[in-house]
Amino acid sequence: MSISGFMKKQGIEITWQRIGLDALGAMAHGLFASLLIGTIMNTLGTQLSIPILNRVGGFATSGVGAAMAVSIGYAMKAPPFVLYSLVAVGQAANSLGGSGGPLAVFVVVLIAVFAGKLVSKTTPIDLIVTPFVTIVVGVGASIILAPPIGQFASAFGYAIMWATDMQPFLMGILVSAIVGVVLTLPISSAAVCAALGLVGLAGGAALAGCCAHMVGFAVASYRENKVGGLLAQGIGTSMLQVPNLMKKPILWIPAVIASIVNGPVATVLFKIKQNGPPISSGMGTSGMVGPLGVISGWLAPSEAALASGEIAMSATAMDWLGLVLVAVVIPAVVALIVSEFMRNRGWIKFGDLEIDC
Repeated sequence: MSISGFMKKQGIEITWQRIGLDALGAMAHGLFASLLIGTIMNTLGTQLSIPILNRVGGFATSGVGAAMAVSIGYAMKAPPFVLYSLVAVGQAANSLGGSGGPLAVFVVVLIAVFAGKLVSKTTPIDLIVTPFVTIVVGVGASIILAPPIGQFASAFGYAIMWATDMQPFLMGILVSAIVGVVLTLPISSAAVCAALGLVGLAGGAALAGCCAHMVGFAVASYRENKVGGLLAQGIGTSMLQVPNLMKKPILWIPAVIASIVNGPVATVLFKIKQNGPPISSGMGTSGMVGPLGVISGWLAPSEAALASGEIAMSATAMDWLGLVLVAVVIPAVVALIVSEFMRNRGWIKFGDLEIDC
C-alpha cells in the first residue's frame, strides 16, 4: 500500500480546512465550554454569594486543557481511543504551556492525533497500543514543545498589549480592524485571542473590532435579512456573510470602517479593558460573551489579566456607557451610515448581503 493510501485509510488529512479552520475553531469551543463558562459561574457565585457556583466553576475551569484537546481531536475526526487519550495530553500541554497554554495545546494535540491515527486499529491490541502511543507522544511533545510555544505566545501577546498601552490610538485601530476581520473569516478569532492571552486595553480593542463586524453586518444587511438576520449575525456570527464577501469583497467596507472608528473610541476615549478570559476578547457580541467578559473582568480579573498587572475595579457610569456604545451603538450607527452611502452610490445592491437564516 502506498503512503498516500495508508494515510487515507487511517483518516490522516493534513489540510488548511481541517487544521487551520476546523481544529482552531474547535479549540475555541473547548475553551468556551470550560474556562469561559467556569469564569462566568465563578463571577456569579462571588457576586451573588452562591458558593456552589464557585465550586462548579472551579471544576469547569480546571478541565480547560482536556476540553480543548478533546474538542480539537473531535474536529480532527480522531478514533475513539485516540480521542479519549487526548484528555491527558491536553492537561499536560496546557499546564506546561503556562499563560500560552492554548497555543501549546493546539500544536501538541495535532501531533498526538497524528501519532495516534498512525497506529489506530493496526494491531490486535488496539486497546493498549493506541492510547499508549497517543499519550506518550503527546505528553513527550508537551514536555519538549509546550514551554517554548507558551513563552512565544505569551511574549507576542504581551508585545501587542504593551504596544496598545503605549500607542492606544494607532494600535486601537490596528487591533480592532485585524481581529474583526479574523472574526468574520472562517478562522476563530476567539482561539487566536486566547492563544495570545489578549487582555487589558488590547483586549478592549479586539472586542471593539469583533463587535463592529457582528453588529455592523447585522445592521447593514437589515434590508435583506430583517430581524432574523439581525439576531443571527448580531448575537450569532458574522461568518454568515463569508459567501457574499467572497463574491464581492467591497461589502466588507461598512464593518471595517466601523471597527476602525470603534477601536480608538474603546482604547482612547473610554479606555475599555477586557480583563475577563482572553477568549472573550475575540467573541464580540456572540452570545454577548465579549461584554460579559468586560463585566467579569471588572469584578474578578482572569489569571491572564492578573499576570499582566491588572486589578479588580469598580465600574463607573462612564464605564457602562462606554461598553454599551462600543459593543452596540457605534458599530450600528457607523455601519448603517456607510452602507447607506454605498447603496446610494450603487456599490451595494439589494440582495448582496442576503444570508440564509
